[in-house]
Amino acid sequence: VQLQASGGGSVQAGGSLRLSCVASRRTFGSGAMGWFRQAPEKEREFVSAITWNGGQIYTADSVKGRFTISKDTAKSTVTLQMNSLKPEDTAVYYCAMTYGLLTDFQRYSVWGQGTLVTVSS
Repeated sequence: VQLQASGGGSVQAGGSLRLSCVASRRTFGSGAMGWFRQAPEKEREFVSAITWNGGQIYTADSVKGRFTISKDTAKSTVTLQMNSLKPEDTAVYYCAMTYGLLTDFQRYSVWGQGTLVTVSS
């Protein structure tokens, strides 16, 4: 499976962006797909993810209430709607997929290329 991310860009604080990630083939059964991000000189951190079955969602506190994740299972696509963006949201965003548990972050083993999100103040 390969993941293709799109939708990064530059916005001013308070603006919105939408990121999408498409898996190269249909996914069935358990597992989840979501987003991580890495800001300059910081470690990569989890943002949000959703399970393929049932649509269970887990979102980091830092973006809760501003970012919304959704999925289209038929299209093997996960979308991250980012609203009320802040300068501290500036980072390279990576989509990733796991065949394991939603919140077992170490088991996200399939990664897409990063897409840069820049939020200016």
